[in-house]
Amino acid sequence: MELEQLQYPIGKFTVPTEIDTDHIREWKTTIRELPLELEKLVKALPQTELNWIYRPDGWSIKQVVHHLADSHMNSFIRFKLTLTENVPAIRPYEEQLWAATPDGKDDGISASLLIIKGVHSRWSYLIDHLSEQDLNLLYFHPQHQRLYSLKEAIGLYHWHSRHHLAHIRQALQHKGIF
Repeated sequence: MELEQLQYPIGKFTVPTEIDTDHIREWKTTIRELPLELEKLVKALPQTELNWIYRPDGWSIKQVVHHLADSHMNSFIRFKLTLTENVPAIRPYEEQLWAATPDGKDDGISASLLIIKGVHSRWSYLIDHLSEQDLNLLYFHPQHQRLYSLKEAIGLYHWHSRHHLAHIRQALQHKGIF
């Protein structure tokens, strides 16, 4: 299997030309259901399997779980900033460095699973109550030098959730051997 396929098992995120209500409905479902899907995949894994990687030089399953907690906390905060400020510039973070911190490599994933469950519960509730006007609000991402609407961000995190679930499935399928 080619390295790019291992890195992007579901492909890279592409924004639809026009984001319609069907997109939003599907994307909201993914965000709402991620905690349960993730827990089904990882809850019973022994420590050996939590250390399996999904590609050469890739993160371990436990690092992916911790990353999902980190990333989705950040995204929830970006939504709140966008709803309460005028086109805020969000603060990027160094994902690779966060994954290398002691908590990012911790063998225990239960705290991150709880974070994901809590953040997704609040985030899903928030998204369900956004108006069309809210969905079109923008934030500026300085690392990418572009504006993102909240509806685009919902799509991005739908993809992000599926992307990392695919990484975990890939690590399990290949038994972490690369």
